[in-house]
Amino acid sequence: MPLVSVVMPVYNSAATLGAAVRSVLSQTHSDLELLITDDKSSDGSMDLLMELARQDERVLPESAPEQGGAGRARNLALERARGDYVAFLDSDDMWLPEKTERQIEFAAAGSAPLTFTSYFKMDADYEGESIDFIPNGRVVRAREHVDYRAMLVRDHIGALTAMYDRTVLGTRLMPEMRKRQDYALWLSIMRDGADARGLPEPLAVYRAHQAGSLSSNKLSLVRYNWELYREHEGLSLPRATRALAGAAWQSMRNSRI
Repeated sequence: MPLVSVVMPVYNSAATLGAAVRSVLSQTHSDLELLITDDKSSDGSMDLLMELARQDERVLPESAPEQGGAGRARNLALERARGDYVAFLDSDDMWLPEKTERQIEFAAAGSAPLTFTSYFKMDADYEGESIDFIPNGRVVRAREHVDYRAMLVRDHIGALTAMYDRTVLGTRLMPEMRKRQDYALWLSIMRDGADARGLPEPLAVYRAHQAGSLSSNKLSLVRYNWELYREHEGLSLPRATRALAGAAWQSMRNSRI
């Protein structure tokens, strides 16, 4: 049974952290390690993590030496990974119980080193657990196949659903960017020749943030996307402009779900 390393960054997430962690621990594929980096939270998140770790030895929290943002927190967790697969979940989202099992089967059947799935969206004030979630019509659909060229047009991979095969790709860290470091990681994997495969079944639940928050303010991502296209991917001005337009279109489309 393959070991799955689950990477979770945490910053002041006490209100949603418990449900996120329990959604991982309740997976039907139980051979996993939950690598959590707390980015100097001030709301008691680390105390909650220590209590969860006492209850289940698969929960492995660590405090960041200094506050460095989600990308740095994820990389600190990635450096501890021992699993055959690496998967990602933020501390305010959830996995449905069969997510890991179904995705491992899908990855093995298609020999795909990078996979992702469809996912549901839920309201920001949802207070239930993953096992209580009732499927709704708010589904972000996974594309069947994505290559580097398609990913440059727009990011097709929901980070809460992404999983890569560490036995094939090795440990892949995220670039040190304030935002969009997950998108940069998928692009770097595909730039090296690995395409991504999408599982159409929705197996995770994304918490739609309240209007006005940094996560819901799509305009705040424009300059980070531009930096990614121009500096990290080295795109020409016309190609970067087209990519930015595609990213904006996707953002508007997903916000309607």
